Amino acid sequence: MSAIILGWDPAHWNRWNYAAAVEHVAVAGLHVEPWDLAPAVAAGTDVWLVLLGPRGPGLIGHGVVVGRSGGQIQVAFDALLPLGDQVAAEVLLKTAPAIVWGGSGVDGGQLGPAEEAGLRSVWAEFGPPQGSIPTQLVPGTYPDEAVTRVPVNRYERDPEARRACIAHRGSSCAACGFSFEVAYGEIGRDFIDVHHVVPPWRLGGGYQLDPLTDLVPLCANCHAMAHHGVSTPRTETELRRAMAGAGFLTGSVVTPEELEAQQAARELLGPE
Repeated sequence: MSAIILGWDPAHWNRWNYAAAVEHVAVAGLHVEPWDLAPAVAAGTDVWLVLLGPRGPGLIGHGVVVGRSGGQIQVAFDALLPLGDQVAAEVLLKTAPAIVWGGSGVDGGQLGPAEEAGLRSVWAEFGPPQGSIPTQLVPGTYPDEAVTRVPVNRYERDPEARRACIAHRGSSCAACGFSFEVAYGEIGRDFIDVHHVVPPWRLGGGYQLDPLTDLVPLCANCHAMAHHGVSTPRTETELRRAMAGAGFLTGSVVTPEELEAQQAARELLGPE
């Protein structure tokens, strides 16, 4: 089994705070919810959430089964649309006309390969918009086995915190000075990764994010190097020191000839 449908009718099952779940996914990336489903469903199975009842039917979310506890499966929802934004029934009927989308029997139904591919295509077109980090895939647009899940610090995804950081620090990389707007013009305006500089040991229950001091704008390369091979992220000062030690000049392109000259100079000078 590669994908199943979960039907949700708020009039008959409303144990979760759906609005809060939508917000949690937007900020943290995942919301785990137990779900009553009698048949055994393997971990890793894709889940498509369909809204039923007076406001449905409509495709409203995507997730992945991450485990089972008692008679319930544990679903990690990675994309949820606000009520009212669900993909309409007529679109679903064109994609998979054999499925009775508005019926109660849709809950737990299995999707065939063609139907699953059709839903992914519909979700890519009518599902959640690209987030504040455009390089991240919209959940559900690719099969789960084709995607590597990398844990992301939720403070780096918070849209309000990102806006405050960029408004305060600008959209140029704080380490190397690279500007997407300068390099790519209008399409690069305000595009930059935001890096959370606070060490993990400080993220206790009482931690309150200050986007003006705890976040810095970094290009994708510098952001990767800030996290690469260390448990405590490197600071922008450490990144600049590393680039300076490697002979990198901010704002310039080092040619192969210059690199050869630098290497020859190091060999002449010998070890420090």
